[in-house]
Amino acid sequence: MSELPFSRPLDFEQLVSCARPGEAHWYVFRGTDLLVELGPMTVPSDDLRVKARPVWARLPLQKNHNWLGSDAARTLYLGRLRGQDCWAAELPKEAAAPAGMSWEGLRTLFTVLDDAQFALAGRALQLVDWDRTHQFCGRCGTPTVPKSDERVRVCPACKLSAYPRVAPAIMALVKRGRQILLGRSPHFPPGMYSALAGFAEPGESLEQCLAREVEEEVGVRVNNIRYFASQSWPFPHSLMIAFVCDFAGGEIRVQESEIEAASWFKVLQLPKLPSRISIARRLIDAVVEEVKGKNVS
Repeated sequence: MSELPFSRPLDFEQLVSCARPGEAHWYVFRGTDLLVELGPMTVPSDDLRVKARPVWARLPLQKNHNWLGSDAARTLYLGRLRGQDCWAAELPKEAAAPAGMSWEGLRTLFTVLDDAQFALAGRALQLVDWDRTHQFCGRCGTPTVPKSDERVRVCPACKLSAYPRVAPAIMALVKRGRQILLGRSPHFPPGMYSALAGFAEPGESLEQCLAREVEEEVGVRVNNIRYFASQSWPFPHSLMIAFVCDFAGGEIRVQESEIEAASWFKVLQLPKLPSRISIARRLIDAVVEEVKGKNVS
């Protein structure tokens, strides 16, 4: 399987501090939107959340490290990609884009921005969110300070350390013969279904989480759980761990607080699916191809 979007580029050197700031690529965010130079918005999209994509997109390459002046709420050094320094920054929510640039969500930039730069944009978004939400100690309220040799914010009063957090979430695709079980969240675009997903809780394995989430959300029991792949997911700071499993019993009974609808779908009669930006689509496509290639009753 090819590398999933948001996977760390092989030619990226992860660093925390820069001795001589100079020319660099900048990942500048306003909320979750990234500052880019854009071509015409004419490329069709496979994502129901994105009407169209630009023909091309480029990150700002700036020789002057202080080009944002005092406007940046925070700046973070990311490291070097192919020998080029990379920085992340956040501007206020009311900030206008500089001339020739615009604000765009990462979903819009998928397949348009350079793959490695797109992956680092996902990393940058998570680090900016972490830095913003850990300005004060969660134990005593003292303002925290960053360390120069490690990605952490430390409380100078009680020494509590706050590292960038990652929330593990499982994704489960349940098989029953030539059918797969898909559900839809009320937050999905109209008509779209996907694999089931949920966050791991303290004290449970990923397999236990999967079995619990599936039974809670749709009332179905599963067995024969097999690992598929994992994906960093920067909306805002998750690690998606995808599995395939087999139906072991039960009738669909949706948990209305989480799931709007769920149903068994034949692999040749699927509903609208998520974009290929997500591991959910890669998981569904892989299982569908496997089922098609087998004589499964």
